[in-house]
Amino acid sequence: MYYSEVTQRIIAFIESNLTEEIQLDSFPSVIGYSKYHLLRIFKQETGKSIGEYIRERRLATAAILLLQSNESLLTIAFLFHFQSQEAFTRAFKEIYSLPPGKYRKLMQAVRMMEEEKEMNDSQEIKGWSLSGSNPELYEVTVDSNVFHTGTKSGMLYSKGEVNAQHFATMMQGFQAHDYKGKRIKLSCFLKTENVFKCGAWLRIDNGMGDTIQFDNMDNRSIKGTSDWNHYSIVLDVPEDSSSIYFGVLLIGQGKVWADGFRFEEVTKKVPTTNMLDIEHLPEHPSNLDFSE
Repeated sequence: MYYSEVTQRIIAFIESNLTEEIQLDSFPSVIGYSKYHLLRIFKQETGKSIGEYIRERRLATAAILLLQSNESLLTIAFLFHFQSQEAFTRAFKEIYSLPPGKYRKLMQAVRMMEEEKEMNDSQEIKGWSLSGSNPELYEVTVDSNVFHTGTKSGMLYSKGEVNAQHFATMMQGFQAHDYKGKRIKLSCFLKTENVFKCGAWLRIDNGMGDTIQFDNMDNRSIKGTSDWNHYSIVLDVPEDSSSIYFGVLLIGQGKVWADGFRFEEVTKKVPTTNMLDIEHLPEHPSNLDFSE
């Protein structure tokens, strides 16, 4: 299992029920495992408890609603199952450091300033760059209208006539020295709209520039339209590693939003997803005369 199907099923259920009453005791019947197992797996995969995830996603969705609607604070509070406006305000302030009313006014003003700056289409995003076979057919931007947590997400999308031979990536790289000799997990949250094919990717290079560990989720890629969910990649960082590169790959058309990238060291008990591993190769050659 490359990443926990259990975690993805939990998140899919939560995302489709953010405005409904969600009881932890109902998860075993919906997902099919004991509550203890679900709580343990989810915490291990995401670094958060199920309750924390629900709370953060409700507050993030409330933050979007504050900016995109004129709904009252009380209406939003009750929509996301806070017992009162005061309880909603306290919870919101813990995450966003502002009460929701002030957040609405401040962020609306900030968005107006950002829209004025968007006269220039090429928006620079600190740390990230656009690459691929045809980068001129794609765009990378920051989206303050769609995000998983916080206030923004990164969005990669096609903007021209593209086909399955075209691809682009939103990516960055850094030195490998802090992770040498370790097994690392890259995880993130992705959301898609009408994508031909996409996924997160992670690559480890040595000092000669050769790729020695790699995974781009090709064997478990995301297609079509999907809501926010959790994806992860696990690779070893050998002692001769020099650099680490990662990002989101979009093949063909569509839009993909990315948020909450996270690196962590994991034990050898966590299976690697390295696509260059010899175990991923067939034991024998096949179809040598092209007759099959």
